[in-house]
Amino acid sequence: MITYENFWLTAKEKGETWYSLTKHHHLSDSLLHRLKHDLPVNTITLDRLCNILDCVPTDIMTYKKNTEQTVIKKS
Repeated sequence: MITYENFWLTAKEKGETWYSLTKHHHLSDSLLHRLKHDLPVNTITLDRLCNILDCVPTDIMTYKKNTEQTVIKKS
């Protein structure tokens, strides 16, 4: 599972808030909601976040092994 805990820590270190990310960097509330709730985002978005925060992807996201076994159905 990918989590975005690091994003919020990095944003705080860089002096960014939800308000500044939406008003100054034009990120949508829905994107920040997705990050807050560890929902998927695409790599273009990750690239943009790294550019805004002047950081690398590991400063934004981390991988935590899922303890539940996920079954993928083939069609």
